[in-house]
Amino acid sequence: MDAIDPTNLSPVAAPPTRRRGNLRSVVVLVVLVAAIGLLLSQGLLSNLNYFKTVDEAMAQKSQLGTQTLRLEGLVERGSIARTNSGASFVLTGSGKQHVNVRVSGTPPQLFRANIGVVVVGHFVSAASLNFVGNQIIVKHSASYIAAHPNRFKGQNGSPR
Repeated sequence: MDAIDPTNLSPVAAPPTRRRGNLRSVVVLVVLVAAIGLLLSQGLLSNLNYFKTVDEAMAQKSQLGTQTLRLEGLVERGSIARTNSGASFVLTGSGKQHVNVRVSGTPPQLFRANIGVVVVGHFVSAASLNFVGNQIIVKHSASYIAAHPNRFKGQNGSPR
């Protein structure tokens, strides 16, 4: 065995450094950033509120079944009837499609005939033309229709 000379003060090479600790930190950071990004994107996507127009809902009625959705259409003139639990009316699309709607609860103050609304609810069955709702959302009137002139058309084909 070689004895260590305590009087020898010549420099000694440092032991090799391990890069494993740095790599582990980078991997943990990447996983955290990915997890936070996934949570944020899922949260934002789940908060988007889409609706189906009357025409879309009628075309997809068998797939929609009785699931809850937002149904958008124009309140047909002369179709509003107040009921003990809320109101009933007919929603029309841009074509000849009609849906009979029954809503529980008090309709909003701006609710009236010939305006665009979104009703939250579901079809009674996959084959039914009856829609049961629990909320009416009145859409913007003049500014909305001006921005989307082809969304609602009158009986004569002119935009409303």
